[in-house]
Amino acid sequence: MAKVGKRTAAAREAFAGKENLTVEEAVALVKGAASAKFDETVEISVQLGVDPRHADQMVRGVVGLPNGTGKTVRVAVFARGPKAEEAQAAGADIVGAEDLMETIQGGTIEFDRCIATPDMMPVVGRLGKVLGPRNLMPNPKVGTVTMDVAQAVQNAKGGEVQFKAEKAGVVHAGVGKVSFDEGKLVENVRAFMDAVLKAKPSGAKGAYVKKIALSSTMGPGVTISVDNAAAQ
Repeated sequence: MAKVGKRTAAAREAFAGKENLTVEEAVALVKGAASAKFDETVEISVQLGVDPRHADQMVRGVVGLPNGTGKTVRVAVFARGPKAEEAQAAGADIVGAEDLMETIQGGTIEFDRCIATPDMMPVVGRLGKVLGPRNLMPNPKVGTVTMDVAQAVQNAKGGEVQFKAEKAGVVHAGVGKVSFDEGKLVENVRAFMDAVLKAKPSGAKGAYVKKIALSSTMGPGVTISVDNAAAQ
């Protein structure tokens, strides 16, 4: 049996017997138990009662966290001419067209968010098999296919989080860092859950939100009461 470290054992003991907490209780527990030498991300996972294989049960959306994510987001923009200049001025890390497509096809993906102007989608479309599985494909439903590239870049760098249900019906995201004040983490968690609830698809049947768990990057998770999770 693998030996359990003192910090891991202490964290497990602190979490033992605790479940279906309020958001405030869960944030305090996760934040207090984080003991890594780096600023861990506070992560939320939500088990939904949907089957994403059916189009009318797909859940996806975007939310601007009120207190940001604490993460530096690298943004790539597919654009030409004045729109490319706008993207650069707004702080995009990478801007290009066919040249950017070729770089990505060559296996180099050095960004966390991909934005495109509508006229560039025939080019971006060739990257579907590469960007799609990484949840990086630009999509008008989440504001990443737009003529307002400057605003899209600013949103991405300012704490906007995208979410999409995986095959098992789970959505997850980082909602801040353990260095954040508890109040700011609570606000971010509630904002995220509010967005997930608003994204409920027409085909969802029965209980929409089944389980919510909060954890830090290296720490154990704790469940949050579904009734307590939305913005209040």
